[in-house]
Amino acid sequence: MKYTLSIAILTLIGTQAFSQVPEDVIRLNWNPVSGTARSQAIGGAIGSLGGEITNNFVNPAGLGFYKLSEIVLTPGFTLGHTESNYRGSDARSNNINRFNVSTTGFVSANSDPGMNWVSKAFSIAINRSANFNNTIYYKGNNDHSSYSEQFAEEFSRSGVPFSDVRYSPYLSLGTKEAIYTYLIDTATTQNGLEVVGRPEYLNSVNQQNQIDTKGGIIEIAISYAANLRDKFYIGGSIGIPILSYERTSTFLESDPNKDVTNNFGYSRFEEKSSINGVGFNAKFGVIFKPEQQTRIGISFNTPTVYGLKERYTAKMVTDLENLFAPNYPGVDSIDQSYYGQDPEYKYDMSSPWKFLLSGSHVFNAVEDVTQQRGFISADIEYVTYGSSKFSPADQGDDQSYYDDVNKVVKGMYKGAFNFRVGGEMKFNTFMTRLGFAHYGNPYENSPVSSGKTLLSGGVGYRNSGIFLDLTYVYTLTHDAHFPYLLPAPKSNVYADYKSKIGQILVTIGFKL
Repeated sequence: MKYTLSIAILTLIGTQAFSQVPEDVIRLNWNPVSGTARSQAIGGAIGSLGGEITNNFVNPAGLGFYKLSEIVLTPGFTLGHTESNYRGSDARSNNINRFNVSTTGFVSANSDPGMNWVSKAFSIAINRSANFNNTIYYKGNNDHSSYSEQFAEEFSRSGVPFSDVRYSPYLSLGTKEAIYTYLIDTATTQNGLEVVGRPEYLNSVNQQNQIDTKGGIIEIAISYAANLRDKFYIGGSIGIPILSYERTSTFLESDPNKDVTNNFGYSRFEEKSSINGVGFNAKFGVIFKPEQQTRIGISFNTPTVYGLKERYTAKMVTDLENLFAPNYPGVDSIDQSYYGQDPEYKYDMSSPWKFLLSGSHVFNAVEDVTQQRGFISADIEYVTYGSSKFSPADQGDDQSYYDDVNKVVKGMYKGAFNFRVGGEMKFNTFMTRLGFAHYGNPYENSPVSSGKTLLSGGVGYRNSGIFLDLTYVYTLTHDAHFPYLLPAPKSNVYADYKSKIGQILVTIGFKL
């Protein structure tokens, strides 16, 4: 992540109670393709394969391969953990384990072999396109910086006098609470009168951070596709994603020496935010069969335009030991209610564009799919993360704030390639499958090799109009988390973490 952007991010938090709006681009959009057990077993590489209900959410032209109608249900179970390293200290956290539902719905197909348009299909399906259930925990000793410095920097740059802090619209809630609990204060230094964080007087501080997230995106897709002479397939889809996201974080900073005479024992900052909303998108695609065994697909997804509502609360507790009087407990706490705030914001967000090129080869590619012996398939996807935009929901909102956010987004993120490949081998009514996928680094600059890698495998059964698939998907996410950002020339500390998530999927379907 580009450190020089920290100044820009800090300037954003003056007009909002929090500074994480640009992060929405990644936490809401950097998600692997989800689908049925069959599609997941082959790494999600279904862009040109066709005949799969997951095509609703990837390349709707694939629905044109259907000659019979079907009903599909896909329950799943997710489990995993996160490993982190922060300032040389290792930590581990267990993630939330829970049941969920992946691609489920129906396809209504009709065929007329005597016509140019051999078959047509209509489908309605739902899919969990994002899963936010996760926990990140890290801890370590920091002799480089204190999280109080972000609040000191903001207050110093704001020019707001102490007398106006309580109701000032130009200070974030965290900075107001840091002032109230005396976590930051004015002091005379070699540079004159400055705003400083009290932990800056210590040689080092112990820090720990736990971030719990939950929720997801459930998308409803309505699609239509048609088949021209079993050579050319075209389809379109309208998507309605329903988003629910909740984030709770607790950052604790404390004196490692437990010295009761240095006027700082600990400070704890608790934040909770939730984002809810509904969006709209469209997907279009084509698949061409130059030969019976070869399929080439092209598709694109328009940005999802979301209408979002976000709520944010924060509480700070600080122990200043005997700063004010002997034997004074020194512990003070404050939350947003003191400032007459229960922050709620409405804004719009458009997600990145997605472009997909795919190809597949079918072994023994005859019309009777029961006689086919398997396939290999691959997708190359390009996602324009830096093109994501935020805008005000109401005409009276401050457009300049969102213009600044969009500049930060464009500077922080870039377009990235995603690669998916997989295959299936058929043994009469039984099938075995393997898949691999890699989702590229969306950051312009990152201190770690950020990315997501998926390994998958599964088995399937097809007979008498009934099919049953079982798949296991292992997802490794490597990324960096910055607990706070400080302006240049100061450098920023970060946690290097790896989330290791396992998912079991079962799909049952019926041909009609």
